[in-house]
Amino acid sequence: MSVTLEQAAEALNGKLEAGEFDATAKFQIEGLGAIMLDSAGARAGDEEADVTMTADADTFQAILEGELNPTAAFMSGKLTIDGDMGTAMKLASALA
Repeated sequence: MSVTLEQAAEALNGKLEAGEFDATAKFQIEGLGAIMLDSAGARAGDEEADVTMTADADTFQAILEGELNPTAAFMSGKLTIDGDMGTAMKLASALA
């Protein structure tokens, strides 16, 4: 299963309304690149962020499709978080 960064950013924008997320987050998808998320929405990019979440493409796809809870992914080691845990929790609840 292959996830392109543009499709992933589009999926994130569909889950979050513009302005709903007031911090910066980076989703680092192993082997594909990164997606930036801020108050303007999601886009392909690799910039500094309040929190960086790293996962493989399959895990990220499962989170986006609602098949895998972000907290469960973190607890099982499929998702790593570097940075502000509060921002990560806020984003996880918005994606759930």
